[in-house]
Amino acid sequence: MFDQLFKQPCALSRQRSAPLASERASFLAQRAEEGTAPGTLVRLARELLVIVQELDLTNNDVMTPLTIEAAAERWARHQERLHRAHTRRWSQVFFRQTATDWLRFLGRLYVPEPEPKPFAALVEHFANGLQHERGFSTATISNYQWHIERFLSWFSTQPRRFADVCVADTDSFLARQGTHWCRVSIAASAKALRAFFRHAEVQQWCRAGIAAAIESPRLFRDETLPAGPAWEDVRHIIPPGDTQQPRAIRDRAILLLFAVYGLRSGEVARLRLEDIDWALEQLTVTRTKQHRSQIYPLTHEVGSAIVRYLQEVRPRCGHRAVFLTLQAPFRPLSGGGLYHLTRSRFDHLGVRTPHRGPHALRHACACHLLAEGFSLEAISDHLGHQSLGSTRRYARVDLTGLREVARFDLGGLL
Repeated sequence: MFDQLFKQPCALSRQRSAPLASERASFLAQRAEEGTAPGTLVRLARELLVIVQELDLTNNDVMTPLTIEAAAERWARHQERLHRAHTRRWSQVFFRQTATDWLRFLGRLYVPEPEPKPFAALVEHFANGLQHERGFSTATISNYQWHIERFLSWFSTQPRRFADVCVADTDSFLARQGTHWCRVSIAASAKALRAFFRHAEVQQWCRAGIAAAIESPRLFRDETLPAGPAWEDVRHIIPPGDTQQPRAIRDRAILLLFAVYGLRSGEVARLRLEDIDWALEQLTVTRTKQHRSQIYPLTHEVGSAIVRYLQEVRPRCGHRAVFLTLQAPFRPLSGGGLYHLTRSRFDHLGVRTPHRGPHALRHACACHLLAEGFSLEAISDHLGHQSLGSTRRYARVDLTGLREVARFDLGGLL
């Protein structure tokens, strides 16, 4: 492997004579199979030489993240002293990432088990009830769990059993959160706590009456209205069709899916190659909340953007997800990655709006459809809402757009 990356005899000799040469070569070979560029492989090979010098790997002991972090910090300080880097950050990050990946590949990375969260069994029982008995989506359950775990972490600092919890505890927790949360966030936390304590009371984990006594802060009218960007701003953040940059080509296809179809980030992340029927010009989307599939007509503009991404940018690999990372090791984009992609586009172009993630484009799509005259029923179907109640709040944004139309033409959106 080394002779494919290094042509100078001195560099090749240095790679072969350093400790763990076969282990380093095997790691580089695997990265090459994953599609890593030759230039990146050279950087990895050079960094692995540093790692075998900074870490004591002569025996077969496993390494911990703390050991790797200490070595990374030493190396970063050394680089800074020799004026090879203006800051320690990137030297430290690259050392840590490369060492972690290599040691994991060798089976010599020890990651301690995370400490169990307080009252984890209660939270798990509650989450299972939300999923199997009430049919909540994974995203909603995760949101509820996050709020409940914050409360239980706070409650666990007090030397009391959960059976002794009372309304004063929930009031104290919400009041404490009120020092750095807005009313909407506190209301969401109170809603999650009420659901949890209703479940806890049924299971007789605590005294009755707590759920009914949990109060939310008052939310004023229009406080929770969708806060998406203006449609002209949406047009602005979507890269042009004639862009030549690989990242912009991929991002154009993704942002069009958010803006034209109002898809959620998880729905775009789950799109697979077989979900696009090119013969029938249809797009099948697995809805996050309803756990069902919905078929859309594939517009020319969106279809062209996806085709160009697939032909010119998407790496050739075994993944079936449509949208992948641009650099090896290639992997499907996560919901968090899609949020970062969208927010970065807003920030880069200086578009100011209260919310800058994929959901902001979903709101913009709904408001634009309303302004264009589509009925609430049509918008509800388009967004995949279970009921018109979720869609009616958009009517308070633009009442003048409420008129029925005969044709649902997606192609004219952009």
